[in-house]
Amino acid sequence: MLEFAYPWAFVLLVIPVLIYWLAPAHKERKHSVQIPYFVRLVNVTGETPQTGAVIISRKTLQRIIVALTWLCLVVAMAKPEIIGAPITQEKSARDLMIAVDLSGSMSVEHFSNEQQQTVDRLTAVKRVLQEFVQNREGDRLGLILFGDAPYLQAPFTDDIDTWMTLLNESDIGMAGPSTAFGDAIGLAISVFENSATENRVLIALTDGNDNGSKVPPVDAAKVAAAYHIKIYAIAIGDPSAVGEEKVDMDIINKVSDITGGKSYQALNRAELEQVYQQIDELEPQLFDSLSYRPRRSVHFYPIALLAIVYLMSLSVVAFRIKRTQVVNEEVS
Repeated sequence: MLEFAYPWAFVLLVIPVLIYWLAPAHKERKHSVQIPYFVRLVNVTGETPQTGAVIISRKTLQRIIVALTWLCLVVAMAKPEIIGAPITQEKSARDLMIAVDLSGSMSVEHFSNEQQQTVDRLTAVKRVLQEFVQNREGDRLGLILFGDAPYLQAPFTDDIDTWMTLLNESDIGMAGPSTAFGDAIGLAISVFENSATENRVLIALTDGNDNGSKVPPVDAAKVAAAYHIKIYAIAIGDPSAVGEEKVDMDIINKVSDITGGKSYQALNRAELEQVYQQIDELEPQLFDSLSYRPRRSVHFYPIALLAIVYLMSLSVVAFRIKRTQVVNEEVS
């Protein structure tokens, strides 16, 4: 389909007509030669002498070329464009932040991998997260690691491979031995503030009590709810344990309830996989569709046509001049 970006340019087509009818004819003085045998020359030629102005008129071909030239220029100024078939693009409508606890208690080995080998909690989390994020290709993922303090390891990105590389490079204790769960929620809030999407989800994995936050987790959850951030808290420790390895399920449940999310408890790898499956069902992928039709400008075609006509006209004129010269030479 052909459209013009500036259709108002076709108004310029009437300008030559207005000039022809309204503008006065161009006058030009020329020198003349007076000859004494003018009367005899008139008698010989049989021409009737005239006085005054003489209007030189163009030939029909010249008129056609001039009209075509102006038409090509106006069409080029109107900028014709070829409109292609509609193209639909889909982009993620959700930003998904994942906060991973790297405190010392994550080194407890009571998870088993596919080979039935016992691995620590963090290794199991990495493995299950890898399977989870591969199914979230439509979401923009962020990564927060927290211990004594939270750190933004990866801002929101749709580059899943890079995200997984940054997660795999993390290690137990690299953020400190304590658990700053509330501060991790606070950091997620500050990152979400720069997010354009309204679908904001935080998945937090922790296996210990909050013993290092400046802001209590419940207070941070209230602020998160005000920013429409939904928190899914996954406790991967044992609530019956004591000391650093104990999980405060009351706090985790409150954090999830305040933000409209949900809390889970995973004591082994199978339960952790089940948790992610449930989150997939609760938070299906969302996409914003953007449809557009590509435009390709073809304004150079009338310019090329004008150039071809001009060159052909020059060739015709040159040919006629050459032929006249040859004829004159033959007569002489």
